[in-house]
Amino acid sequence: MRTSARSALGTLRVALRTLALATLVLGVGYTLVVTALAQVLAPARADGSLLERDGRVVGSALLGQSFADSDGNALPGYFQSRPSAAGEGYDAGASGGSNLGPENPELTARITERRVEIAAREGVAPSAVPADAVTASGSGLDPDISPAYAALQVDRVARERGLAPETVRRLVAQHTDHPVLGPPGVQVLALNLALDEARGAEGGAAR
Repeated sequence: MRTSARSALGTLRVALRTLALATLVLGVGYTLVVTALAQVLAPARADGSLLERDGRVVGSALLGQSFADSDGNALPGYFQSRPSAAGEGYDAGASGGSNLGPENPELTARITERRVEIAAREGVAPSAVPADAVTASGSGLDPDISPAYAALQVDRVARERGLAPETVRRLVAQHTDHPVLGPPGVQVLALNLALDEARGAEGGAAR
């Protein structure tokens, strides 16, 4: 009996030592190595792909944000992001979609309202408004919009800023990602910051 107890105690000691070693190597050491490599190989991405203007962080290239005034009206001189159902909108602490099905009357009403609003703002027929302009993503934090939605906004942004549409289209092209997998996307925050640098913004500032 005593031999059995000593054997069990010895096994427990070995298990505890193994656990401590694994915690140090995998929990602490691995984390430190990966963090150090990330800071050396891709420091901007490791720090959250933050974007700055005048030395001040205004957002992340990985997270969408609103370009609207305090009343929720779209700032006319800025490209608008995809709608968000995350919290009060673009809340990284409440990432998520509306969880409404495609035939849900509430969702259908929202989409119809958004389509009419965007069509009026951009001076096009409601049928010309692309799907990502009126539907939120699953996360509510997507930083990109489709090239079609960006193209729809070019004339308005150019007019509000006093820029040639060709200049705005060129900036859109420069801020369009073409991933190996998935459709291309236009990075809205980076594009709006580039527009601010191209010429003084009219109608507000990126937040």
